[in-house]
Amino acid sequence: MSIEKQTLAVPEELAGLRLDQALARMFPDYSRSRLKDWLIAGSIVVEGGPKRPRDAVSGGEIVIFEPQAEVEVQAEAEPMSLEIVHEDDDLLVVNKPAGLVVHPGAGNAAGTLMNGLLHHVPALEEIPRAGIIHRLDKDTSGLLLVAKTLTAHTALVRLLAERDISRHYLAVCTGVLTGGGTINEPIARHPVDRKRMSVQQSGKHAVTHYTVKERFRAFTYVDVKLETGRTHQIRVHFAHRRHALVGDQTYGGRLALPKAATEHLIVALRRFKRQALHATRLAFIHPVSGAVMDFCVAPPQDFADLLIVMREDRDAR
Repeated sequence: MSIEKQTLAVPEELAGLRLDQALARMFPDYSRSRLKDWLIAGSIVVEGGPKRPRDAVSGGEIVIFEPQAEVEVQAEAEPMSLEIVHEDDDLLVVNKPAGLVVHPGAGNAAGTLMNGLLHHVPALEEIPRAGIIHRLDKDTSGLLLVAKTLTAHTALVRLLAERDISRHYLAVCTGVLTGGGTINEPIARHPVDRKRMSVQQSGKHAVTHYTVKERFRAFTYVDVKLETGRTHQIRVHFAHRRHALVGDQTYGGRLALPKAATEHLIVALRRFKRQALHATRLAFIHPVSGAVMDFCVAPPQDFADLLIVMREDRDAR
C-alpha cells in the first residue's frame, strides 16, 4: 500500500542540518528512525538521487516522499471477542482481560490480543506491533491503547516517550502500607533468570508513584501511577520493597497466609493465581483532534471478589 506522495523543498532555515534531521522537521508525522529507513531503502529521493542520512542539507533541495508501507506484523488474524472501550478513525482503546497474551511469541503463536486486533482492523498489519502502543502482562487486566494509522502511531509513541500518557493501575500488595510514596529504583533484566526483571543500579531509570486506597489486616489496596514504563515495573518495585503483589507467581514467592485469617480469605488467596494488578485509567490528548481522552474501567470480577473477602476478614475482627 503506497502512502500519499509528497514533493517538498527543504526550507532554507534547515540549512546545515543532517538530512535525517531535516526530514524529521519536514515530516513530523513520522519518526526520525522510520524516515531514515525509508531514505536508505530509496523510498525518499532528494535532488533526484540517493543521499545518506548524515549528509548536510543546503536548503532548497527537492524531496520526493513516496514510501511503501511494509507489512510489519507476522501474525494471523483471528476472530475474537474484544471489549472495545473507544474507537475512532485513528485509535482504539481496549479493555484486556487477565490471561490474554498481548503479542505472539514462543509458545503463543496464536490466540493473542494482536491476533484479535488484526481481525478487527486488518489494516493494522501495516503498523508496527499492530498499533499496540504499550504492553500489559498476560495476567494483568485493563486498558490498552492501539493506533490505527501510522500517523497516530508515531504521535502516540512520542506522547508515551514524553510521559504525556497518564496510566493508573489498581493493585493489592502484601503487608500494610502506612501511606503513599514513590519508588525510584532502576530496573534491568535479572542477571541469572532472564525471564525476570530486578532492581539494579546499572538498570534503566524507573519511577512508580502510589497512594493508599484501603488497608486490610495484612494487605493494602493501592492506586499506582507510572512515571516510566519498564517491563514488570510495578511488580518489581513493590516486590523490592517487600510488598509483592498478591498472587504474583514470579515475584511474590511462597503464599503467606495471615494469622487468624477467615476460611473465606484462605480459599480466596489460594485460588487467586495471578498478580492483583489492573490498568484502570488511561488519559492523553488525541493525536489528531486534540481532544482530551480519559478512560476508566473497574477491575474484573475476580479482583473485586478478592477485595470483598479481604474486607470481610478485616471487619470480622
